[in-house]
Amino acid sequence: MLERVFLCPENLEEMMNNNLQFHPETLSVRAGSESTEYGENSEALFLNSSFRFKSAAQAAARFGGTEPGNIYSRFTNPTVTMFQNKLAALEGAEQCVATSSGMSAILACVMGLCSAGDHVVASRSIFGTSVQLFGNILKRWGLDVTFVSLTEPDEWKDAATAKTKLFFVETPSNPLTEVCDIRLLADIAHQAGAHLVVDNCFCTPAIQRPLALGADIVIHSATKYIDGQGRCLGGAVLGSKALMEPVYGFLRTAGVTMSAFNAWVFLKGLETLHVRMEAHAKSALALATWLEAQPQVSRVHYPGLKSHPQHTLAMSQQLSGGGIVTFEVKPTSGKTAQESAWALIDSTQLISITANLGDAKSTITHPATTTHSRVTPEARTAAGISDGLVRIAVGLEHIEDLKADLALLTS
Repeated sequence: MLERVFLCPENLEEMMNNNLQFHPETLSVRAGSESTEYGENSEALFLNSSFRFKSAAQAAARFGGTEPGNIYSRFTNPTVTMFQNKLAALEGAEQCVATSSGMSAILACVMGLCSAGDHVVASRSIFGTSVQLFGNILKRWGLDVTFVSLTEPDEWKDAATAKTKLFFVETPSNPLTEVCDIRLLADIAHQAGAHLVVDNCFCTPAIQRPLALGADIVIHSATKYIDGQGRCLGGAVLGSKALMEPVYGFLRTAGVTMSAFNAWVFLKGLETLHVRMEAHAKSALALATWLEAQPQVSRVHYPGLKSHPQHTLAMSQQLSGGGIVTFEVKPTSGKTAQESAWALIDSTQLISITANLGDAKSTITHPATTTHSRVTPEARTAAGISDGLVRIAVGLEHIEDLKADLALLTS
């Protein structure tokens, strides 16, 4: 049995009352940590499926919820709990439910909080697989979904009905880094009797804390920046205990569970989250500024640039522009926009051609034929995803080496 809890969400209020207020960087390293009687300084990894009880009565109490403790790693595991508590402290959430992937986090959120016949309003500027989940799979199970513009508040007001349960957004969006006003959208959702869900994957709590801005639920793909080195899959749903109870209930039954090993990797990733995000954002801003000056680039999308349409808003709710830069490649030498984008991607030797992001290694992809390839051409056009669009997730390499790898743009 773990004997010591340090900085878990349950005792944060007590610590604040005692003037023990810790900075986010400290929470990244220390929050949620527990140790066994062996006194290990690094979180232990519990690679076991079940846990023993002292008696049949204790087993009954654990299963009945009258005694806290571990039961079965599908829904209780000490390493996963430590990850949940650390991330909850960083996001300022009462509870975190860890899941097997970012997509399973969205699924658990919706399945836990919605029923057939309920209505969800979602931004059309979301990850392509999220579009498929809302617009195809969940619709088949009786969920009504309306897609609207991320940046047009009136569309959200008009779309809401008496059956609307959730507003769902990514901000900044994937891949165009569009930004919505979280406070304003939260107010609109609450006036409609709905909850605002914010996918905070691009920023992480090191850059943006949606709950502090009025959102009700935060979603993460821990696979991305929380890991930081492209090793493991995982997701998380965070919010109040009342909202997380049905989400946890879905996970307990359906088993969309984070593995203990992955949770342990994510715990290590969170320790360096703030320094990594600062480095990603610094290089991303430098690359975005350089891209704006290149003759083969018609437009750059990056919230940290003053040319970004929501720059002022972004800088009011984010600490930086983040690590994702997208840009439009001009058609050249008789090539189509897609052919020109592909030529640039194929010319790189350092940057990895992969659709993942949040890695220490910079990655490059063509959204229209990868991350959003299953979205209809009409929906891609409505979301602003052109055939010439290229997305770079800026890693931790030297910025001059990244520029040199994109030399085709300077010709």
